[in-house]
Amino acid sequence: MEALRRWPLWLQGLALVWGRAGAGLAQPAATAAPAHACSEFSQKSCEECLKNVSCLWCYTNNTCVNYPVRSILPPSSLCSLSNARWGACWINFEALIIAIAVAAGLILVSIAVCCCYCCYCRRQHSRSRLEEEEEERLARNKEERRLQSLQRKHERKLKHDEIRRKYGLLQDSDNPYSRFENE
Repeated sequence: MEALRRWPLWLQGLALVWGRAGAGLAQPAATAAPAHACSEFSQKSCEECLKNVSCLWCYTNNTCVNYPVRSILPPSSLCSLSNARWGACWINFEALIIAIAVAAGLILVSIAVCCCYCCYCRRQHSRSRLEEEEEERLARNKEERRLQSLQRKHERKLKHDEIRRKYGLLQDSDNPYSRFENE
């Protein structure tokens, strides 16, 4: 019990709720019903009162009353939230509500951040994929233009060689006539 008091308040509330949920699942239905009326524990101690999960301890008048299950929170006419204890004597309802609200808020914010991050990553991934496809298309076009240029160059060379051969400017071994050069 002393070790729990060193924990942050929200973690204590979470431990309380988790412990109560586990205790409710672990106990058979026969033991969940109160063996004694909660009013029998009035003017005793908080720990004795809260051994029964259906009891609520109020510090203003040191009374143990049945928890009002019809309402989620005990009404202020029964006991103020700052003085009401349920589950553990070291945490009041105000702190429990704040701890649960903070934990729920953190969970919702983390889910929202994760969703936004995933959407952002997906968008970035699709953008990069589009950029890669664009780069590939440009590279294909560049390669096609290069091949067309080489083909035109080869055709021009063949045409020039044919003209050179016609006028005897090309040194061919099968051409018997060649240009005479003076030395």
